[in-house]
Amino acid sequence: MFAFLLIVQTLIAVALIGTILMQQSEGGGLGVGGSSSGFMTARGAADFLSRSTAVLGGLFIVLSIVMAAIAGASRQPTKIDTSLVNSAAPLEQQKTAPQQPAPGTPAANPQQNQPAPAVPLAQ
Repeated sequence: MFAFLLIVQTLIAVALIGTILMQQSEGGGLGVGGSSSGFMTARGAADFLSRSTAVLGGLFIVLSIVMAAIAGASRQPTKIDTSLVNSAAPLEQQKTAPQQPAPGTPAANPQQNQPAPAVPLAQ
């Protein structure tokens, strides 16, 4: 239902944008300035566009309020996925549990042949 109303609202918004852009700022309405014997005179086009803008604007506002009420009423509590709480990424496991060298090897003494710890670059 909500997805349908969202699509209807999008169509109303596009129609509203179109009717607003077709109006002229001086009341010319569609830029028609021809004879009065035609289907839509300049005044008739301006009246039609003004009325359709008002109707589309009202529909847009009413539909926005209805959608906000639906979204507020159907809100569900936040669910947190706890399935990955006790698992670690493979790289993190290697960093946290290094292999210990056998006693008596040159690397057994941590003070000898140890490079300085790497300092990460600022990002």
